Amino acid sequence: MEQSEQPVLKVLVADDHPLILHGLRRTLEACDDIDVIGEARTGDEVVPLVERRRPDVVLLDMRMPGLDSAECIRRIAASQPDVKTIVLSASDDRATIDSAVQAGASAYVLKSVSALDIPSLVRQVAAGYTLFHSPADTVAEAGEGPELTAREATILSAIAGGKTTRAISAELWVTEHTVKFHLTNIYRKLGVSNRSGAVRYAFEHGLVGDGS
Repeated sequence: MEQSEQPVLKVLVADDHPLILHGLRRTLEACDDIDVIGEARTGDEVVPLVERRRPDVVLLDMRMPGLDSAECIRRIAASQPDVKTIVLSASDDRATIDSAVQAGASAYVLKSVSALDIPSLVRQVAAGYTLFHSPADTVAEAGEGPELTAREATILSAIAGGKTTRAISAELWVTEHTVKFHLTNIYRKLGVSNRSGAVRYAFEHGLVGDGS
Protein backbone atom coordinates (compact mmCIF):
# COMPACT_ATOMS: atom_id res chain seq x y z
CA MET A 1 0.00 0.00 0.00
CA GLU A 2 1.43 3.36 -1.04
CA GLN A 3 1.88 6.03 1.58
CA SER A 4 0.08 9.30 0.95
CA GLU A 5 2.36 12.23 0.23
CA GLN A 6 2.94 14.70 3.03
CA PRO A 7 1.03 17.94 2.33
CA VAL A 8 3.29 20.82 1.33
CA LEU A 9 2.91 24.09 3.23
CA LYS A 10 3.00 27.17 1.02
CA VAL A 11 4.91 30.05 2.62
CA LEU A 12 5.37 33.67 1.60
CA VAL A 13 8.28 35.59 3.15
CA ALA A 14 8.37 39.37 3.54
CA ASP A 15 11.39 41.37 4.68
CA ASP A 16 13.18 44.43 3.32
CA HIS A 17 16.62 42.88 3.93
CA PRO A 18 17.76 40.66 1.02
CA LEU A 19 20.07 38.60 3.23
CA ILE A 20 17.21 37.71 5.59
CA LEU A 21 14.96 36.83 2.66
CA HIS A 22 17.64 34.59 1.21
CA GLY A 23 18.29 32.95 4.59
CA LEU A 24 14.61 32.27 5.20
CA ARG A 25 14.11 30.82 1.72
CA ARG A 26 17.17 28.61 2.04
CA THR A 27 16.14 27.34 5.48
CA LEU A 28 12.54 26.64 4.52
CA GLU A 29 13.18 25.10 1.13
CA ALA A 30 15.55 22.58 2.72
CA CYS A 31 12.35 20.96 4.04
CA ASP A 32 10.39 18.60 1.79
CA ASP A 33 7.07 19.73 3.27
CA ILE A 34 7.55 23.50 2.80
CA ASP A 35 7.54 25.54 -0.41
CA VAL A 36 8.37 29.25 -0.54
CA ILE A 37 5.95 30.58 -3.15
CA GLY A 38 6.79 34.27 -3.03
CA GLU A 39 8.85 37.12 -1.57
CA ALA A 40 7.99 40.71 -0.70
CA ARG A 41 10.35 43.53 0.23
CA THR A 42 7.80 46.25 1.04
CA GLY A 43 4.52 46.32 2.89
CA ASP A 44 2.75 47.41 -0.30
CA GLU A 45 3.68 44.11 -1.98
CA VAL A 46 2.47 41.79 0.77
CA VAL A 47 -1.34 41.80 0.51
CA PRO A 48 -1.50 41.61 -3.33
CA LEU A 49 0.96 38.69 -3.23
CA VAL A 50 -1.09 36.91 -0.59
CA GLU A 51 -4.24 37.33 -2.65
CA ARG A 52 -2.55 36.02 -5.81
CA ARG A 53 -0.49 33.17 -4.37
CA ARG A 54 -2.74 32.05 -1.48
CA PRO A 55 -0.03 30.90 0.96
CA ASP A 56 -0.76 28.90 4.09
CA VAL A 57 1.64 30.99 6.18
CA VAL A 58 3.20 34.45 5.81
CA LEU A 59 6.52 35.23 7.52
CA LEU A 60 6.44 39.01 7.94
CA ASP A 61 8.99 41.52 9.20
CA MET A 62 7.27 43.91 11.60
CA ARG A 63 8.99 46.98 10.17
CA MET A 64 9.11 47.36 6.38
CA PRO A 65 8.82 50.34 4.04
CA GLY A 66 5.41 51.03 2.52
CA LEU A 67 2.20 49.79 4.09
CA ASP A 68 2.45 49.37 7.87
CA SER A 69 2.98 45.72 8.82
CA ALA A 70 0.16 45.74 11.37
CA GLU A 71 -2.17 46.97 8.62
CA CYS A 72 -0.87 44.20 6.34
CA ILE A 73 -1.83 41.67 9.00
CA ARG A 74 -5.29 43.20 9.40
CA ARG A 75 -5.94 43.13 5.65
CA ILE A 76 -4.72 39.54 5.33
CA ALA A 77 -6.94 38.48 8.24
CA ALA A 78 -9.94 40.23 6.67
CA SER A 79 -9.53 38.99 3.10
CA GLN A 80 -7.80 35.62 3.65
CA PRO A 81 -8.78 34.43 7.16
CA ASP A 82 -7.25 30.98 6.62
CA VAL A 83 -3.78 32.46 6.07
CA LYS A 84 -1.64 32.45 9.22
CA THR A 85 0.81 35.30 9.83
CA ILE A 86 4.07 34.95 11.74
CA VAL A 87 5.81 38.19 12.69
CA LEU A 88 9.61 38.09 12.81
CA SER A 89 10.90 41.15 14.62
CA ALA A 90 14.01 42.53 16.28
CA SER A 91 11.83 44.36 18.82
CA ASP A 92 10.45 42.96 22.07
CA ASP A 93 8.66 46.23 22.81
CA ARG A 94 5.31 45.54 24.48
CA ALA A 95 3.39 48.03 22.29
CA THR A 96 4.80 46.47 19.11
CA ILE A 97 3.85 42.96 20.22
CA ASP A 98 0.37 44.13 21.21
CA SER A 99 -0.16 45.78 17.82
CA ALA A 100 0.67 42.49 16.06
CA VAL A 101 -1.64 40.53 18.37
CA GLN A 102 -4.52 42.97 17.91
CA ALA A 103 -4.04 42.96 14.13
CA GLY A 104 -4.50 39.19 14.03
CA ALA A 105 -1.01 37.66 13.88
CA SER A 106 -0.72 33.99 14.80
CA ALA A 107 2.81 34.32 16.18
CA TYR A 108 5.35 36.97 17.17
CA VAL A 109 8.93 35.74 17.31
CA LEU A 110 12.19 37.60 17.80
CA LYS A 111 14.75 37.42 15.03
CA SER A 112 17.20 35.98 17.54
CA VAL A 113 15.34 32.65 17.17
CA SER A 114 17.48 29.82 15.81
CA ALA A 115 17.10 29.39 12.05
CA LEU A 116 16.73 25.66 12.73
CA ASP A 117 13.45 26.38 14.55
CA ILE A 118 11.81 28.35 11.73
CA PRO A 119 10.41 25.33 9.83
CA SER A 120 8.99 23.89 13.05
CA LEU A 121 7.44 27.26 13.86
CA VAL A 122 5.79 27.36 10.44
CA ARG A 123 4.37 23.86 10.89
CA GLN A 124 3.14 24.67 14.39
CA VAL A 125 1.33 27.84 13.32
CA ALA A 126 -0.12 26.15 10.23
CA ALA A 127 -1.54 23.49 12.57
CA GLY A 128 -3.40 26.19 14.51
CA TYR A 129 -1.05 26.95 17.40
CA THR A 130 -0.18 30.50 18.47
CA LEU A 131 3.08 31.76 19.92
CA PHE A 132 3.88 35.24 21.18
CA HIS A 133 7.10 36.45 22.75
CA SER A 134 6.43 38.33 25.96
CA PRO A 135 9.14 39.79 28.23
CA ALA A 136 6.64 39.66 31.12
CA ASP A 137 5.39 36.15 30.36
CA THR A 138 6.11 34.60 33.77
CA VAL A 139 4.46 32.10 36.06
CA ALA A 140 5.78 33.59 39.28
CA GLU A 141 5.98 37.21 40.37
CA ALA A 142 9.24 38.65 41.67
CA GLY A 143 9.77 37.64 45.26
CA GLU A 144 7.38 34.67 45.04
CA GLY A 145 9.72 32.16 43.44
CA PRO A 146 11.67 31.54 40.24
CA GLU A 147 10.50 33.56 37.25
CA LEU A 148 9.94 30.98 34.54
CA THR A 149 8.67 31.90 31.09
CA ALA A 150 5.54 30.15 29.85
CA ARG A 151 7.68 27.95 27.57
CA GLU A 152 10.00 27.04 30.47
CA ALA A 153 6.99 26.20 32.65
CA THR A 154 5.63 23.96 29.89
CA ILE A 155 8.95 22.13 29.58
CA LEU A 156 9.27 21.78 33.35
CA SER A 157 5.80 20.24 33.48
CA ALA A 158 6.76 17.90 30.64
CA ILE A 159 9.90 16.59 32.32
CA ALA A 160 7.97 16.23 35.58
CA GLY A 161 5.63 13.99 33.61
CA GLY A 162 8.54 11.84 32.50
CA LYS A 163 8.82 13.05 28.90
CA THR A 164 12.17 12.83 27.14
CA THR A 165 13.93 15.72 25.42
CA ARG A 166 13.06 14.15 22.07
CA ALA A 167 9.38 13.83 22.98
CA ILE A 168 9.23 17.44 24.18
CA SER A 169 10.96 18.56 20.98
CA ALA A 170 8.36 16.79 18.84
CA GLU A 171 5.44 18.05 20.92
CA LEU A 172 6.54 21.70 20.86
CA TRP A 173 7.81 21.64 17.25
CA VAL A 174 11.28 22.85 18.22
CA THR A 175 14.73 21.31 17.98
CA GLU A 176 16.18 19.20 20.79
CA HIS A 177 18.92 21.82 21.03
CA THR A 178 16.27 24.45 21.88
CA VAL A 179 14.72 22.19 24.54
CA LYS A 180 18.17 21.69 26.10
CA PHE A 181 18.72 25.46 26.04
CA HIS A 182 15.48 25.99 27.96
CA LEU A 183 16.40 23.22 30.41
CA THR A 184 19.72 24.93 31.14
CA ASN A 185 17.85 28.15 31.96
CA ILE A 186 15.37 26.24 34.13
CA TYR A 187 18.19 24.58 36.12
CA ARG A 188 19.84 27.96 36.66
CA LYS A 189 16.63 29.64 37.83
CA LEU A 190 15.71 26.79 40.17
CA GLY A 191 19.24 26.50 41.54
CA VAL A 192 19.60 22.83 40.54
CA SER A 193 22.09 21.01 38.37
CA ASN A 194 20.08 18.39 36.53
CA ARG A 195 16.67 17.11 35.42
CA SER A 196 15.92 15.12 38.57
CA GLY A 197 16.73 18.13 40.73
CA ALA A 198 14.40 20.30 38.68
CA VAL A 199 11.58 17.76 38.95
CA ARG A 200 12.04 17.42 42.71
CA TYR A 201 12.05 21.21 43.14
CA ALA A 202 8.93 21.56 40.97
CA PHE A 203 6.92 19.11 43.07
CA GLU A 204 8.19 20.40 46.42
CA HIS A 205 7.31 24.01 45.53
CA GLY A 206 4.02 23.35 43.77
CA LEU A 207 5.20 24.44 40.31
CA VAL A 208 3.54 21.38 38.73
CA GLY A 209 0.59 19.21 39.67
CA ASP A 210 0.97 15.95 41.52
CA GLY A 211 -0.69 14.02 38.68
CA SER A 212 -3.69 12.96 40.79
